[in-house]
Amino acid sequence: MTPIKIDLLINCQWIIPIVPENKILHNCALAVDKDRVLGIFPQVDANKRFSARTVKHLDQHILMPGLVNSHGHAAMSLLRGYADDLALESWLQDQIWPAEKLFVSEEFVHDGTRLSIAEMIKTGTTCFADMYFFQDSIAEEVRNAGIRSQIGFTVLDFPTAFGKDADDYIHKGLAFRDRWNDHPLIKVACAPHAPYSVSDDALKKISIYANELDMPIHMHCHETANEVLESIDIYGVRPLQRLNDLGILLPQTQLVHMTQITNNDIGLLQDHQCHVIHCPESNLKLASGFCPISKLIDHGINAAIGTDSAASNNDLDLFSELKTASLLAKGVSGDASSLNAHAALRMATINGAKALGWDEDIGSLEKGKYADMIAIKIDSVGQQPLYNAASLLVYTNSGPQVSHSWVAGKLLMEDRELRTINEKNLIRTTKVWRNKIQAGA
Repeated sequence: MTPIKIDLLINCQWIIPIVPENKILHNCALAVDKDRVLGIFPQVDANKRFSARTVKHLDQHILMPGLVNSHGHAAMSLLRGYADDLALESWLQDQIWPAEKLFVSEEFVHDGTRLSIAEMIKTGTTCFADMYFFQDSIAEEVRNAGIRSQIGFTVLDFPTAFGKDADDYIHKGLAFRDRWNDHPLIKVACAPHAPYSVSDDALKKISIYANELDMPIHMHCHETANEVLESIDIYGVRPLQRLNDLGILLPQTQLVHMTQITNNDIGLLQDHQCHVIHCPESNLKLASGFCPISKLIDHGINAAIGTDSAASNNDLDLFSELKTASLLAKGVSGDASSLNAHAALRMATINGAKALGWDEDIGSLEKGKYADMIAIKIDSVGQQPLYNAASLLVYTNSGPQVSHSWVAGKLLMEDRELRTINEKNLIRTTKVWRNKIQAGA
């Protein structure tokens, strides 16, 4: 039998495909051709069956789908550590928004996004959801780095360096969608900032566009108890009920944070098949509250995970986020079996892909899906002994151990060295921004 010619064959000690669930494969090989996964085979069979242009032997590694960071503001990495130990309202209104007014520009977004992408690749993320300003700058950095992204165009009622009012943000966002929505690495979403920062009229318009264009909606919601109380005081209903009344709750709606949840809220999420994006470390740092993630999962609601920005986290290591999410779920529920290791990994892979409408193409190592994947080296002292590969990934310090990253079969990092971003230049550029922001603030 003549071997089949393919692009890439990866022999790996452990493979976690995510689908089927709770599966860990040992001494298998993953075959890739023309940016897609051909399948997973025993190594002996694979090396007879295929003749690969490139063969990787990762005998001290775990191979798995790339992580999906389902919420963040990438450019805000330039504000990492700028304002810490503050409640959300003070952090946002007294520190972050004034700083953004002074410094946000196309250049700021280019450099901050590149910094975040580098950090995400180095800790295992191959796809991220973003919401910020100057979306063309974000898209250009995504394209240049070769990572995958859902880019949300932010909508607010008040002016910023990018727009003057809600209509202006929407107009610019739809034009951005026309330019970039057909790019294979990019999806475009509408990202109204939050119920308290976007008017009824603007939300109604967003609902119309989202329905007509089948466009995702990505929005902060129920982030704090105060947000809910203010909505009841002003509108007479909780924010989620208001969004429902305005037509914002759709199967493609992604609601971020959701720390304040009642049974009625759960019913609305179920009825409209909305997705919840959990950001545990940001929520903890800003003392915003606890998302009852186990309860949501038990009610059949798709729950994904995000880091939020490095300005409020202060890192973009999604493996760290998974550990926090799992431990927090156990503490909040009082059940040590809540959000076990495999369930946590699903949140950061197939669940995230589903939330972003990408689950037919990414999120698991299944035949026909894009070869978006990462390898984690498991030779450090703190990872020994290895009894369960999924447990190791979630409960130990796995982010810095990510050694390789591929998107659509393209190598973005090899042996911890970035292939599409110059790390030394990036660090120099970031220091220039640090000095500028310190002096200007």
